[in-house]
Amino acid sequence: MENLNLSKHKTFYSIGLSYKKADAEVRGKFSLDAKAKTSALLQAKESGIESLIITSTCNRTEIYGYAEHPFQLIKLICDNSNGTVEEFQKVGFVYKNQEAINHMFRVGTGLDSQILGDFEIIGQIKTSFEESRSLGLINAFLDRLINTVIQTSKRIKNETEISSGATSVSFAAVQYIMKSIEDIGNKNILLFGTGEIGRNTCENLVKHTKNEKITLINRTKSTAEILAGKLNLVVKEYANLHQELQKADVLVVATGAHNPTIDKAILNLKKPLLILDLSIPKNVHENVKDLKEVTLIHMDHLSQMTDDTLERRKQHIPAAEAIIEDMKLELNVWMNGRKFAPTIQALKAKLNDIVANELTFQRKKLSNFDEEQAELIGSRIIQKITNHFANHLKDENISVDESIEWIEKVFQIGFSTPKKEISIVEEKYKITLS
Repeated sequence: MENLNLSKHKTFYSIGLSYKKADAEVRGKFSLDAKAKTSALLQAKESGIESLIITSTCNRTEIYGYAEHPFQLIKLICDNSNGTVEEFQKVGFVYKNQEAINHMFRVGTGLDSQILGDFEIIGQIKTSFEESRSLGLINAFLDRLINTVIQTSKRIKNETEISSGATSVSFAAVQYIMKSIEDIGNKNILLFGTGEIGRNTCENLVKHTKNEKITLINRTKSTAEILAGKLNLVVKEYANLHQELQKADVLVVATGAHNPTIDKAILNLKKPLLILDLSIPKNVHENVKDLKEVTLIHMDHLSQMTDDTLERRKQHIPAAEAIIEDMKLELNVWMNGRKFAPTIQALKAKLNDIVANELTFQRKKLSNFDEEQAELIGSRIIQKITNHFANHLKDENISVDESIEWIEKVFQIGFSTPKKEISIVEEKYKITLS
């Protein structure tokens, strides 16, 4: 799969940053909320980028798509977040073609997750895919790639035990709470924020702690009421946050604000309080640590915890990787078919021209020329020749790109046109990416 240029003069890239090199504070700067993601997609469309998806989660902000140069994609993130190009250079990555494909498979199957086997990311990729498709930003290759990754994720989940037990930050949070707080079933738990992570954490709290004293607060009360109705929990008004904080033994913050929603100024504590901040950017101010009653834990700390479940999951990595290789082979076969189809069509057209010219010559030369029979024979010969070439190009032991180049050279067919100059002036932005 050496050449993925289904878009003329453009390369397939995966660019972004993740928990591997960027801590929660830096990831927060590059985080894109729903509005910012849509803005970035529209900006991409206006700038001539034809196919891409954007994912932004608590652990990563990444773009997969076609561009003339990776900086076009980096610029989309920086223009729509609080991150800068200089910061991106320190913690970001740029993969292209096969490396970009490999990365997407590992991300989508939970092998690159902060907690091994966390499959929540595949749902986020699906959502990003649907939004890009609704804007006409998905070409044939990206459509096939994402659907293959989705199928691979399903296979790994069904055929291995890499997702056995807890496989998400939300469960790790609950696991930490249960290990840290005695008699958790009788403690007051306050969940502030009922977005995706908040919902998942809440469901795990109900399931594993058997606690009936869980209170939900969300800026939009109706959102919290939907979750509370499903789990039979109590909802309080956002205006009652200060009062509920004083009652809580455990506070889980999963809000999506750009600035801290909890700081020491609103905490008037008379007993210990465990705070888990599951937000990106961080939504709990570091100054809460000044209060002796407070223990503050962030999701990056949760991901560092290792237990028997995680160790067992690691044993299933080879099986998961084998499934990935199997599915990548299927993608490769499809891709090669897409790649050589235009060449075979052009070859057939060239042979038709040769036959037509020869028929014209023979028609003038022979008085008893059987035109119908000659056309039939010519057509059968053309089909046999093109079939031979197609079968050759399907052989996984040959280089498709080299064979296509040879066919186009011998038969004087081709589709290449001079490459356009890169429109991004790298010097202007003080950045150089190969």
